[in-house]
Parts: sequence; structure tokens; C-alpha cells
Amino acid sequence: MPQISNRGQQMPESPIRKLVPFAEKARAQGKTIFQLNIGQPDIATPEVALKAVHNYEPKVIEYSHSAGFESYRRGLAGYYDNISKGISYEDIIITTGGSEALIFGFMSCLNPGDEVIIPEPFYANYNGFSTTAGITVKPIASSIESGFALPPIEEFEKNITSKTKAILICNPGNPTGYLYSKEELEALRDIVKKHDLFLFADEVYREFCYDNNVHHSVLNLEGIEQNVVVVDSVSKRYSMCGVRIGAMISRNKELMATAMKFAQARLSPPSLGQVASEAALKTPQSYFDGVIKEYVHRRDVLVDGLNAIDGVFCPKPGGAFYAVAQLPVEDAGHFCQWMLDSFDYNGETVMMAPASGFYSTPRSGKNEVRLAYVLEIEKLKKAVVCLEKGLEAYKNR
Repeated sequence: MPQISNRGQQMPESPIRKLVPFAEKARAQGKTIFQLNIGQPDIATPEVALKAVHNYEPKVIEYSHSAGFESYRRGLAGYYDNISKGISYEDIIITTGGSEALIFGFMSCLNPGDEVIIPEPFYANYNGFSTTAGITVKPIASSIESGFALPPIEEFEKNITSKTKAILICNPGNPTGYLYSKEELEALRDIVKKHDLFLFADEVYREFCYDNNVHHSVLNLEGIEQNVVVVDSVSKRYSMCGVRIGAMISRNKELMATAMKFAQARLSPPSLGQVASEAALKTPQSYFDGVIKEYVHRRDVLVDGLNAIDGVFCPKPGGAFYAVAQLPVEDAGHFCQWMLDSFDYNGETVMMAPASGFYSTPRSGKNEVRLAYVLEIEKLKKAVVCLEKGLEAYKNR
């Protein structure tokens, strides 16, 4: 029988989805599952986007330009111009989700065997994208005690080699919810400029910043305009995960011309998704005001509830809609599976993502979980109670 490729064997399994079979079995047994394992918001998609799809008139759903509809890119350029002056529609390529944007960036900027430095824990699929591109992740640990702040710049310096070509951050962070300060980003700017690296920034949670904190985009870092690549997506901004529309943004013309070759090879991004996304640009600010208010409430209910459980520690995130909690268990992966296949409280249980899957360093995050506060308040309250009861039962099992 033919052998599976080394790349395929090295491709990591999703820590977010690998417990799905246990969840399906639990549901078949009649259990109610509070799904905090995945960033699928229950917030309503903006009406203006839904109407655009409902009212779509063409008789043929055609390919778009490989870079995306020009009208959508021009609209996005207006959106980004409010973030950083001078972004043109030609500085934007529409992609199939933010995932494809990062893959295009990796394939365009790094050669097989090159290295990208990423503060960990980080979005688990960065490992998969790196495997796809044939590059190596060099993780630098941040700590739960500091709320996952940017590691000291000295740690970056220690890890830079002749193979280092880029640094990747997520701001606000998935899975941590940490929001980088202007000073932290400027420190990154200095090291990127010193070593002439690319700086990738996943900014898909840009709108979700709390407690009067402000998001600072890497697009505004002076002196490294040609080094910066931004990855974006409509999935979480407008609660439209299923339309699979993202974007790659850079002022580097040579880089964007290179990325266009990859965009042409996959023909075009989804047309109907672009229709919804272009319409979503007209979403009123009142929508985001309401969403942010709701997420702050949910965050406080979840994080305060977690910290009230004996032995649990969870720093309060400044953005996104995730939190990482340290649990009084040795193996959070085993505990998460046990919660699904061996436990319920009044017929209810909780599904979480073991945080070890968000680290590249072996055995890191073994007693941590990521929780997404994407459910309504009453469900989050029940989930916290269920988790507390589960930890008690797990300890005494």
C-alpha cells in the first residue's frame, strides 16, 4: 500500500475539535453540553449582511477576481484607512478565511526550513499552517502569571538565528485574550527592524477590546512598513464564521504581487461570502457597542466564576472572547475527555479545549484549558457550576 506523506503524518490534530467524538457520544446519551471549546459566537450576524445574501440577484454565481471583488477591496480600504492612513485596495487580497491569508503570507515570505518566532500559547492552527508551508515554529513562552504579556525582548534575541525570517503575534490573542500595549508593539518593531524580519499580526479580534483599552495595529508602526503583514477575517467581527472570508494586508508591493500568484492558483475566494462581507461594512457602530457590552458581561461572569473555584486561576483577558484557566489537575486533556464521557451534573457537562494544543513546546500547558465565552450568560453560569462539580468529582473519583 502507498505510504502517507511525511507532511501528512506531521500535520497536527486540532486540539479544539479532537474531543468531538466524545461530545457526540455524550449528546447521544442525552447530556446537555455547554460548548466552550470553540470560538463560534451565538451573537446574531448583522442584518445588513444577511439581507445582501437573501437579495442576491445574479443568475450565475461567478468567480471573483483572484484578489477579491474590487468593490469589496475598495470598501475594506476605507475601513483600514480609519486604522492606518494610506491603505489602498491594491494592498489587500481577499482570502478564504484568515487561515488562507496566513498561509499565503508564510508561503510568500519564508522558504522551507525557515523559522518563525511565535509567543506561546498561540492559536493551535498556526502549527498546521507552518507544517503546510514547511517552516519551523520557534516558540517563546509567555506566562499565565503575567496574564500572557509579551515575553521579554531578550527571549526573542536568544531565539533569532540565520534561519529566522519572521515573528507572528495575535492581537488580541487567541487563546489568551491578551491585548498588546503600544509599548510592547514598539519593542517588537525595534527587533524586527534590527534583524530585518517580517512581522505577521493576526488582528481578527481587533473590535473586541475591553475596559477602555485601545487596540494598536502593527500597520501604524513607523519604520517597518515594508515588513508588516496583517491577517484579518470577518468570522468573529460580524459573527459570520461560515462565510470563510479573510484578508491579507501589506504595503509591501513585491510581497503582495508574490501572494497574488498563490491567490491565482486557488482561483478566487468565495463569491457569496464576499457579498455578505461587503454588505457587513455598513454595520452600524451600535452593533459593536452592544456586542462588546455583552462580551464584557460574559467575560466577567466566566472569569470571576472560575477564580472563585478552589485551585483555579484565570487571568482576566483584555480582548477577544477567550480565557485560559489553570486547573488543579495534572492532565487537562484527560480531564476534558472525562467531563464528556464520564461526568454530568443534572444531565449537563462542559466541553473545553485542552490548552496543551496551543503550545508548541512539549508538555507545556498540561494543566490549562481554553474556554470561549461565546454562550449567553445563564449558560455560562451553569457551565461554571458544572465545572466546579466536575473538578470535585474528578478529584475524588
